[in-house]
Amino acid sequence: MTNDLTIHLVDDEEVLRRSLTFLLVSAGFAVRAHSCAKAFLDILPLSGRNCLVTDLRMPDVNGIELLHRLHRFSADVPAIVITGQGDIAAAVQAMKAGASDFLEKPLREDALIAAINLAMGQRRPGSAIADSESVAARVRQLTDREHQVLNGVLDGLQNKMIAYHLGISSRTVEVHRANVMAKMGARNLAELMRMAIAIDAVELSTETGRTLPASPWPAYAR
Repeated sequence: MTNDLTIHLVDDEEVLRRSLTFLLVSAGFAVRAHSCAKAFLDILPLSGRNCLVTDLRMPDVNGIELLHRLHRFSADVPAIVITGQGDIAAAVQAMKAGASDFLEKPLREDALIAAINLAMGQRRPGSAIADSESVAARVRQLTDREHQVLNGVLDGLQNKMIAYHLGISSRTVEVHRANVMAKMGARNLAELMRMAIAIDAVELSTETGRTLPASPWPAYAR
């Protein structure tokens, strides 16, 4: 497989950079590997079709700050964040900062290539409007309690923390969370985040015909 897409891989671990570069080149992609965020930022602006695959935790400029800087530079580059286990809250922040997806290590080849294809496909004209309408229809199916659980999930909270603040059991949170995923048609947290980003809270309140429950989470828990 060959295409005109260039993958920019940013990771401070040389072993992982080499491994992912080999994987992506074998899949037919052109790859430029960068040892740090600054090395990538130094080559802006980019030309042609590009996709960024960046590690979350790096010295100096981490993955989230890299996304913020791209936004300030008005660099419209689809981005996928790679994260270790236990970094879900930070990964949620990365998606709020503009990442198209996040993947947990160790990476699977099929998952990475699918994420790249999805990130590039999201650039289709008119897709955002269609996604907003679809997400709004799904949100209307959620109960108030499911909205509260959804708020906690999107804030990156673990089930036990959601349970504590709502005064319910972790098992009940698991049930509500499963219901939310099913009603929203989300296969994983990254998909759920993409849906939430598709429309903002004001649009949700207007289209659903009722005010959404306020987030119950204290500032320190967000």
